Amino acid sequence: MGQSFVQPGPPTAIPKPAGIFDPVARALEAVGDRWTLVLVLVLVRQLLGGPRGFQELRQRTGITPRVLSGRLRELVSIGLVETQSMGSRSLYALTEQGRSLEAVVVAIGRWWIQRGLQLLGVDGRRFTETSAQSVIESLPFMVREERARGVDLTFEIRLEGPGGGVWSVRVHDGTCSVSPGFAEGADVRYTADAPVWCGVALGLVDARETFRRGLMTKEGGRAALDHFFHQVPSAETSEETTR
Repeated sequence: MGQSFVQPGPPTAIPKPAGIFDPVARALEAVGDRWTLVLVLVLVRQLLGGPRGFQELRQRTGITPRVLSGRLRELVSIGLVETQSMGSRSLYALTEQGRSLEAVVVAIGRWWIQRGLQLLGVDGRRFTETSAQSVIESLPFMVREERARGVDLTFEIRLEGPGGGVWSVRVHDGTCSVSPGFAEGADVRYTADAPVWCGVALGLVDARETFRRGLMTKEGGRAALDHFFHQVPSAETSEETTR
């Protein structure tokens, strides 16, 4: 005889939570309430870049000390994060289980860049004071995979003024990786003030105009960084989307 199963109730019956098999709901339930989930994914996103200290996580996320401390304790207790010692410093790092959430974090980030910004009518002018570091470290979410396939280019970005620094950005076969520091043998080097470069990277400032006015310089090959990345929609585009 075949195996028997419990027969479903009438179509109008509302099942109890225990009677529903929903992998998405069960996964979110395991992490916690909706605000816990948001903070968990934000922290995982930051720790994907490597181990970080408590104060660095505060600076990168803006989470209050009490909430951050509590969330980190929870992540350690469920095995997504572990503590590491580096001299006198205590750092937080993702475990193998924590790193397994990378695909989830990347999918959410790419959806927001590629669909969410326009769908929600987000006005890019709200990001005019965004730090250069946060923009550069978001480039992996902004890469245009179709344009980056088969490509192998390394860009060096040298930014001056408040929030400035030097970063290496590699576009490789549909992906993007970012690391701090100079890029040996970079194909293209950009130099600009941090706010100017952020405006260009986000699509809020016309790149050709910044070159014409001498606000940004470019050395090396002809490849353009903005060709390979999605940009924030203009205010006009956002307004048209929400009408």
